[in-house]
Amino acid sequence: MPDLRILMAKRPDGGVVLRCERADGSATWQRQEGAHARFFPLHDLAHYAAETELGFRDGFYGLIARGWDIAETTGKTARGPLPPEAVAVEHLVGTLDGERATGAEWPAGDFNVHAAEFASSRGLPAPRALTDDELARVRARMRELHARWAALPGGATLELPFDLPASPETS
Repeated sequence: MPDLRILMAKRPDGGVVLRCERADGSATWQRQEGAHARFFPLHDLAHYAAETELGFRDGFYGLIARGWDIAETTGKTARGPLPPEAVAVEHLVGTLDGERATGAEWPAGDFNVHAAEFASSRGLPAPRALTDDELARVRARMRELHARWAALPGGATLELPFDLPASPETS
């Protein structure tokens, strides 16, 4: 079994349920309705594309795999603030969401400047710089996942495996 099984159920009424099942048998889930049900599946699939293609450990799914509940990934619960990498991944995915909304893709140089300025404004270290090739891989994976989601009929579930990348200490 992977570290995390991601199950995105498209309900016949248009709602969406995201359920994440960990290898230890524990799970966390969230239901989305209305406008949230139209936005969050695409956002969550962009997280999956970015985290798997770029090998992030502390993105949304990495935190979930290591025991965080979905509600804790806001950084506003007793668990405390998000790790710097999670903030950087959220910013990356938010920028990809913006690209999807406008249809204009940023070159890596612009992505990196914007990400560094965002991190600096929050007193965080600059995230690692991305290349145009890395962004192209993330965008291609994101488009493939979005197409799979669009083709999924109501009442069906998209299942994705997620394995934590090796930690820097063990690689």
